[in-house]
Amino acid sequence: MEAALIIFALMVLFTFLGLGAYATVKVVGAAKRGVDRTITQARRTVEDTTLRAKSFGQVGVAGALAQLRLDLRTSMRTTQQALHDGVRVDRSLTESIGLFERLSAHGHELDEELKRLEQEPDRGRIAASLPDLRERTAKITQAADSLRWAARDRARRFAADDLDALSAQIETESDALRDWSPESVDELAAAAAAWDAAQAAGGGGTPRAAAAGPGSGPAAAPPQPRATEPAGGAQPAALDPAAPAAPYSWQKTRRPESTT
Repeated sequence: MEAALIIFALMVLFTFLGLGAYATVKVVGAAKRGVDRTITQARRTVEDTTLRAKSFGQVGVAGALAQLRLDLRTSMRTTQQALHDGVRVDRSLTESIGLFERLSAHGHELDEELKRLEQEPDRGRIAASLPDLRERTAKITQAADSLRWAARDRARRFAADDLDALSAQIETESDALRDWSPESVDELAAAAAAWDAAQAAGGGGTPRAAAAGPGSGPAAAPPQPRATEPAGGAQPAALDPAAPAAPYSWQKTRRPESTT
């Protein structure tokens, strides 16, 4: 019996040690990934700041290359963020993300080429290739901008449709709240009480005749109660209210900047 307890205690101990080691590995891995992301984002921030400084502070070929890289990176990063934010609420954007990933491969290839050309000493050769580089950059950025604005227009249209439906429901509920009876509830209650008093007295007349006394005139037929009018102090009923209806290579923590 004691040997079985010792074996069971050792098994429990080894289980806790194994779980502790697994948790430690997971925590260390998560921390390492977080540090790597932070370093990558910081590196991109420094590189973008450097490109921005070159595009404003340098003229000629160097400034043109820096501006092309800055335009490309800004457009791709902004589009990526818009698509991945939108797919959380609209799964139909999954196909758009696939298209963007294919476009992103061309964008990375062009960015690497522009980066190599920044170190090229033959400025004349680079100047001759600038028209082609500008055309390639424009094609990629225009495609990325088209995806981004299409996703934004789709989200804006959905929001407008939802607002229209909500406004219609509110108008219906407002009309229901205004649908009260034109006759006073107190007046109906008083007429009913007078009628009950006349019937109890055995006069068989109308409430008005009973209240005026004998000899006041011929008795009229008793009024018929209206099915649609509330009596006994009941409040008018309203209509029921309607039922209400991993990180990515272009991303950075700072707010994306306009490409224009």
